[in-house]
Order: sequence, then C-alpha cells, then structure tokens
Amino acid sequence: MSRNKVVSREDWLVERKKLLAEEKALTKARDRLNKKRRELPWVEVTKGYTFASDTGPVNLTELFGCSTQLIVYHFMFDPEWENGCVSCSLWADNFEGIDCHLKARDIALVSIARAPIEKLTKFKSRLNWSFNFVSSYGNSFSEDFGVSFGDNHKPDDEITYNYRQTTFPINDAPGISVFVKGDDGTIYHSYSTYSRGLDMLNGTYHYIDLTPYGRNETSEGGSMSWVKHHDRYEQ
Repeated sequence: MSRNKVVSREDWLVERKKLLAEEKALTKARDRLNKKRRELPWVEVTKGYTFASDTGPVNLTELFGCSTQLIVYHFMFDPEWENGCVSCSLWADNFEGIDCHLKARDIALVSIARAPIEKLTKFKSRLNWSFNFVSSYGNSFSEDFGVSFGDNHKPDDEITYNYRQTTFPINDAPGISVFVKGDDGTIYHSYSTYSRGLDMLNGTYHYIDLTPYGRNETSEGGSMSWVKHHDRYEQ
C-alpha cells in the first residue's frame, strides 16, 4: 500500500486542526439529526407477534422486559441456512456487554431472525453470545418491518427495501427497528433503519475508519468480503 506524505509535527498539527473543525461540525450535525429522530411520530403496532426463545414462546411485549424502549436487530438467518449471516454476526459481536448500559437508559435489545430457534441457539452458543436472540419463524414480523421479501422471492424481483424500490439478491436483509411501550402497554414503532444506516451501530468499523488504510474493502473483492465469523479467523 502507498504511504501518505510525511511531514513535521508542526505541519501535521495544522492539518489535524483543519480536520478537527470538520469533525466537530459533523458531531453537531449528528446531534441535530438525533433530535429529529427522537421527534419522529409513532405508529401503533396492532398485530400480535409470538416469537420462539430458548425458554419458550414470548410476545413482543415480553421482549421489552422491564424497559419501555426496545431495539430490534433484524438478523439475516434464512430458515434454510445452517449459519447466520457473516456481516450480521460482525454487528452482533458489538452487542456483547452493552445490555446493562442500555437497561440503565430504559432500553432492551434483542436480535430477531427467521431461522428456527434450534438453529439460533446452536449458532449463538458456537459464537459465545449472551444477548437475547429469538426466532420469528412462522410469523410475519420480518416481512412487516421490511427485511424479508416472501418465500417466492427471486433476486431480480422488485421489492421495497430501505424505503425505496430495488432488488435484493437473497430473501433476508439487515435492519434495526425501535419500539416504545406506552403507559397503558400499547406498543408503538418509532424508527427503522437499513443498509448503510446500520454503520453507526458497528463499533468495529468506527475503529477501522480511524486508521490510514480504513476499510479498504473495494480493493479486496467487494464490500465486506474480508469478514468472517469470529471463530473462523486464523489465530
């Protein structure tokens, strides 16, 4: 790989301060965007959903636990697959250890996938994950929230994903949805994001983005072609 220009510490500091000004502007813009996200209107969830967990059936309300806010990661795991999506697994690795911090802010976190719970439990055990991971197998939750496209989906079919008409090569796509529970127990959908909207939830990528070579993915055969399940990297 090519090397960046080498300069004196004084010249480096000049360039670093220029970049700092842009970073601060981005932080302030993100604060404004976060405020607008919090102010989005809500949609009442009127359909009942039952999920399979490793302790038995649970409904959407029960996934909140004692919290009034719920973040759902839509994990790509087709019922026919033996392993979960490699990219989603990278995101899920970032969930470990954050449950207690989220709970302190009245938030629960769960991953939901379409594969049967037996496959999810086996996969979760293999990767030594501790976060809540439940199955939507047999219900329409994934389709209703825009991350699954029907059993007869074909790669060239036009579907709606990330709020636009497009095509998608497989039947499962990634996303995050946020729900809130009212004082009377009514559940509302407040937010969903998909595709590159998920980047901000991946701490690994944020660390990579700090380095001179960055993600460097396009030179290695395409986006995320380097990613493996964390137990498949060479030690």
